[in-house]
Amino acid sequence: MKYVLGIDFGGGASKATLLSENGTIAAVNTVEYPTLYPKIGLTEQDPMDWYYATKENIKKVLEKSKVSSSDIVAVSLDAATHTAVVMDENFNVLRPSIYWTDTRSTFEVSYLKEHYNDLILNKALHNVDTIWTMPQLLWIKNNEPEIWGKTKKILFAKDFVRHQLTGDYVTDYIEAEGSMLFDYNKLCYSEELCEVLGLDTSMLPRIVKPTDIAGEVTKEASEDTGLKEGTPVLCGTTDTVMEVFASGAIREGQMTVKLATAGRICVVTNKSYPNKHLINYSHVIDNLWYPGTATKSCAASYRWYRDTFGEDYKILDEGASKIPAGAEGLMFHPYLNGELTPYADPKLCGSFIGIRAFHNKAHFTRAVLEGVSMSILDCKKALEGIGIPHESEAVIIGGGGQSPLWRKITSDMLGITLIQKKYSDSSFGSAMLAGVAAGIWDSPQSAVSYCNETISKTDPDFGITDIYAKQYTKYKAVHDALAPIYDGE
Repeated sequence: MKYVLGIDFGGGASKATLLSENGTIAAVNTVEYPTLYPKIGLTEQDPMDWYYATKENIKKVLEKSKVSSSDIVAVSLDAATHTAVVMDENFNVLRPSIYWTDTRSTFEVSYLKEHYNDLILNKALHNVDTIWTMPQLLWIKNNEPEIWGKTKKILFAKDFVRHQLTGDYVTDYIEAEGSMLFDYNKLCYSEELCEVLGLDTSMLPRIVKPTDIAGEVTKEASEDTGLKEGTPVLCGTTDTVMEVFASGAIREGQMTVKLATAGRICVVTNKSYPNKHLINYSHVIDNLWYPGTATKSCAASYRWYRDTFGEDYKILDEGASKIPAGAEGLMFHPYLNGELTPYADPKLCGSFIGIRAFHNKAHFTRAVLEGVSMSILDCKKALEGIGIPHESEAVIIGGGGQSPLWRKITSDMLGITLIQKKYSDSSFGSAMLAGVAAGIWDSPQSAVSYCNETISKTDPDFGITDIYAKQYTKYKAVHDALAPIYDGE
């Protein structure tokens, strides 16, 4: 029996999925790691924490499955994009990585918009915001010149971990699209955009396809992880496209709703849609894209709530399920790290509004879930305003989609049917992609047809959708009232 291994690096944890050639999962394992918040607006991760999680995950899936490492024919990694690792000429990490939810680069964003907005939009197809690698690197240049002066190599999150496994120095074109240093028209790094930073393109990794073999597991990495020396490792790609792929969204018009660290609604299209409200990325299927809207703190809001106020998700969900739709007037705005769609405002802050004496913890829990889903509704309305055609149902992806309560809230909020697949997380998608590269499946489409299985559908209650529509009007009014206060900080 042949096996393939997919490993994901999310906002707070890494997950590994070991997949057999018959499409069944042999083992999974998850290892959490910390996200650092050294000051208000700053969000960082230690790149070596990703590798420590990798070592533990691989050892655990081998232990759980009893699979011999010699039967693993390919490995693929994925991670949230935009997260750069700055290193010296010997690949030593110079500082913690600035995570994409970080908002420190507001000055740099203003500068780039004032002087280079048209250049960036025309070449990178994205609106300048703190989430992108370019302003993050400009912040380092402006504020940590000693670090910038030592920077000779730049990798992205999954590429850094893969470098630890194989010693390679490459990235894939979808990851490169997220750097804001990539020319979509020429399909390479833009000399003009790099010159804005005074960055030589030789400092950036070579661009290959996600399915290209980047390298083989080294002897040292074999000793670290238990993988067989010489095991092929794909370049891999970004986490969201792996979720889109795993969910089976591989044709035009298919839509995904993501409840993960960030929230996304993506639609598969045959072209990009340059727009300040959209994030445009290529699909792993040739000639397809998956433009989408995004909310910054989705499952991250629920995790913050859990970590701050205690209890596990199951108990929190049980309490919230007993509270009526609308949380009896209590509302939550999930702007813990600013917001993307439709505001692109890094200064927005989270809030609970409408608190009454009779509200208890279960009300607050439901308000968090509903508040995030209202932000997802903001995303849906932005897509509709742009006029991107899509089907009337969507696949629900991300860890938050495993909650029956949150699925129902989101279905009612959006007024659409949500389809749940047996497996749709990004590590599963990466394992499928590894299977394609290893020849287990002859195409991404055949991998989907072999591995993709629907297990449930959640239909909306349109009576509750109407309740949420009224709440949404107040939700927007609260944003409009508070935004000037936050912007004045």
